[in-house]
Amino acid sequence: MSFQAYLDNIEIKTGKSPSDFKEMAAEKGLMEHGLLNPKVKAGEVISWLKEEFDLGHGHSMAIVAFLKGKKE
Repeated sequence: MSFQAYLDNIEIKTGKSPSDFKEMAAEKGLMEHGLLNPKVKAGEVISWLKEEFDLGHGHSMAIVAFLKGKKE
């Protein structure tokens, strides 16, 4: 599955776009200068996404990658 397919499936499942997740991460204090704060562990983001959005590990990691700046 391509990176974009992961993001598309996440949006279908949650109704939230990647940009929405970026905004929510910023509100939670996870972002720094528009990217995931390097001090934030992936596990912290994965736990949040699993608890609030019932995302699996692979889909959560796609959001982590997006928050780190991955585009493709």
